[in-house]
Amino acid sequence: MDKLLDILKSAGFPYAYDHFAEGEAPDPPFLCYLLPGSDNFSADGKVYYRISEVRVELYTDQKDLAAERKLEDALDACGIFYEKSETW
Repeated sequence: MDKLLDILKSAGFPYAYDHFAEGEAPDPPFLCYLLPGSDNFSADGKVYYRISEVRVELYTDQKDLAAERKLEDALDACGIFYEKSETW
């Protein structure tokens, strides 16, 4: 979890877990992150290797390729594999 927070800090956007408190959201762009599940690897009936699913959401007022790239660069710099999707 500490590594995740370090990566989010390095991206340079304000961020919060799940959501900002009502009335406290900064102006976009900003990030929200979630840990919606896991895909642990098992061996001998036990969790052998823990794998947490992490969802990082980038909020912008409009399509912002520079902000997307900034977040991607932060993930790439740490060797994090990611996939993207978009909801507008």
